[in-house]
Amino acid sequence: MSFAAVDLGASSGRVIVGTISSEKIAYEEVHRFGNGPIARSDGLYWDIEALRQNVIQGLGKLAEKNIVSIGVDSWAVDYALVDAEGELLRAPHHYRDERNLRGVVVVENLISAQDLYKSSGLQFLPFNTVYQLAVDASEQSALVASADAVLLIPDLFNYWLCGVKATERTNASTTGLLDLLSGHWNRELIEQIGIPPTMFPKVVAEGTYLGEILSEIQQTTGLNSNTQVVTVGSHDTASAFVAVPSTQENSLIISSGTWSLLGVELKEPIFTEAAREANFTNEGGVDGRIRFLKNVTGLWLLQECSRLWRQTGKIFQIDALIGAASLLPKRTVVDVDDPRFVSPGDMPGNIQQVCLETNQWVPQTEAEIVRVIFDSLVEKYVEVIGELEQLTNVRVERIHIVGGGSQNELLNQLIADSTQLDVFAGPVEATAIGNLVVQARAAGVLTGSLESARALIAKSFPIKHFSPKLIGHK
Repeated sequence: MSFAAVDLGASSGRVIVGTISSEKIAYEEVHRFGNGPIARSDGLYWDIEALRQNVIQGLGKLAEKNIVSIGVDSWAVDYALVDAEGELLRAPHHYRDERNLRGVVVVENLISAQDLYKSSGLQFLPFNTVYQLAVDASEQSALVASADAVLLIPDLFNYWLCGVKATERTNASTTGLLDLLSGHWNRELIEQIGIPPTMFPKVVAEGTYLGEILSEIQQTTGLNSNTQVVTVGSHDTASAFVAVPSTQENSLIISSGTWSLLGVELKEPIFTEAAREANFTNEGGVDGRIRFLKNVTGLWLLQECSRLWRQTGKIFQIDALIGAASLLPKRTVVDVDDPRFVSPGDMPGNIQQVCLETNQWVPQTEAEIVRVIFDSLVEKYVEVIGELEQLTNVRVERIHIVGGGSQNELLNQLIADSTQLDVFAGPVEATAIGNLVVQARAAGVLTGSLESARALIAKSFPIKHFSPKLIGHK
């Protein structure tokens, strides 16, 4: 059977068709498009209409494929406000908008960090949905009053495709507004920040059929009118975790892309004060599992450096720069989560400034900056792994890296060397594969446990093994 995965990332999106049987998973990318923040006078936004048009265009390329269902996943936390007719009241704000810091102040005056963590289990990130909505309620009350629903990005696309408003559980768990234990919205907190709880649709599990595509979608795309829209692990990291090709315990998972999300799967959340202070998060995973992880800045640093170098006329092939960086020694590391690295800007200059302020060697060439980025990422990974082992009493025995960053062989080898653990990289399109697997399970094509699906993934895609070299390498 064939399924369509709409995978919307923070830097690009794609529409992928997957053919799945009990023996093999295969996929083909049919449409890829860029994505990124749009700067306006009043903040950063997503070009949501361009995303919508690209999704429809991509689905239109599947008219002859006899698609069973469509699943949508995306980055977390951001949302749209829609009116009673389903029209957007405003383009969704980008999570890197500095307005979020004002929302943090509002929420901190309403609820303590300890009480918020006991309910949501969510790590503090200034762009969490709770802070964004607090800004809307305090600064744009008229806009909120005219809204009928708050729809997270995947839920918005599901609504556009089939006309049903619902919130998928894994993504709801990233908002700070979901009671993780009950699985229901924290109505008291929602009211406290000034949002009517009725604006939040019912929370549903992954694998829930929402309905057939709307007639206008069918006419525009040429898809069969009985094509279903089904929820998947709509937080892209939840889908990526599905595609980890391992059935072994004590495996650390790194979903590597614009962000690096490092964690393990647990049966129960960890709400301890130590976990909160270490800023670890408990997020919903497929099959009711808990993704206990830490969200740290990932390849965003490299992406922003590359963007600036292109803008200033320095056209570099990233692969060539990574190759040059591999020949350099480790000399300087910076905190990749430094607040100066959060927003778009002069990333190379910001990195150099942090090196200068910390009395370290300052990289000058582009390859030297790339090397500092990779060494800094690895340093952060090692720190997070140590914290995770202490908090969970799990001794990490191997590392699985999935997502676009799994293609970065220098980074993969540096991780293996620094942790002295075997690193397994791939699949690259983990998010889309996880999306497709949940759809196939909902359709009954795949049966059994998540581990059986992972075994099929390991059988279907090449996984690259990086063995640790002795400490002291360059």
